[in-house]
Amino acid sequence: MIEFLHAWYERNFSNPQAVILVLMIVLGTIIVLYWGDILAPVLASLVIAYALEGIVRRITNVGVPRIISVIFTVFVFVTTLLIVLLGLVPLVTRQITQFVRDFPSILEKLQQKILALPEKYPLISEVQVNEVITSINNELVAVGQKAVSYSLASAGNLFMMMVYLIVIPLLVFFMLKDKEKIITWFTRFLPKDHGLAYTVWKDVDAKMGNYIRGKLLEILIVGVAAYIPLGLMGLNYAATLSLFIGLSVIIPYVGAIAVTIPVALIAWFQWGPGDNFLYVMIAYLVVQALDANVVVPLLFSEVVNMHPVAIIISVLVFGGLWGVWGVFFAIPLATLVQAVINSWPKGPAVESG
Repeated sequence: MIEFLHAWYERNFSNPQAVILVLMIVLGTIIVLYWGDILAPVLASLVIAYALEGIVRRITNVGVPRIISVIFTVFVFVTTLLIVLLGLVPLVTRQITQFVRDFPSILEKLQQKILALPEKYPLISEVQVNEVITSINNELVAVGQKAVSYSLASAGNLFMMMVYLIVIPLLVFFMLKDKEKIITWFTRFLPKDHGLAYTVWKDVDAKMGNYIRGKLLEILIVGVAAYIPLGLMGLNYAATLSLFIGLSVIIPYVGAIAVTIPVALIAWFQWGPGDNFLYVMIAYLVVQALDANVVVPLLFSEVVNMHPVAIIISVLVFGGLWGVWGVFFAIPLATLVQAVINSWPKGPAVESG
């Protein structure tokens, strides 16, 4: 057993560059796990700057000085962010408030439908129905308590959110403006013999940048495409549902299935099983089909194709480690793992004696 472990170690870690790469990955993981909350504005700014770098590079390539490109790009980003905050957030807030007011009547309709089940389906007993209603009520009480505690915590963090809205654009600006200086400063702390890490990074760099920019654009396209038919049909809470539909693309496969439930329930309780319900579901399914068959192939043609099982496992693993960020970066992180495996130096074969 000891000889086997020694042979495995010699085969995989005899190259010093492999050890350096592992140490860098472990160090980065520890920093995010233990100091992720503290460094959240820096990490968010880094992601945004990374996404905007492609725009800055394209503007610079046509002869515009980099400083002008950075100022223009950050200005457009901040303007877009303000439009979203001042336009979308109040609308979504009003719709959520209206949903909270309408929820008792929705719950009453749901209970009436559940109580009517024994008459339509004799196999279902009243005892089972009462147990279901009791379970629903208990779950709603728990959800309500969590919502209250979350609201209080959010109110306490409101000041920090306002600070982040100022700090993050500033960090993004300086990260873009002084990109070369920051990279030069950072590489001073790396070992000189880091060729393998550089190779892995170059393999992932273009794909990750394209993925981040493409995913943000996909969220915008899907959200707007969903809001147009839902809003025109007069579906309640159309803006909020469209926001959820847009954000659902962050979680491949699972997100689209999960967001179908609230869309169907809202439409069902508003119109019942009629033509309007059918039209809304058809429009929703058309948006999902266009996303899967048109938007995704156009935006992510350069991203490595991965098996659905690998994508779902990546979402579960990295989402469990880093929450929303892990879910968002599940595919790039999986691509990083794949690049490490492909670039890992192969040691000499160990002869069996």
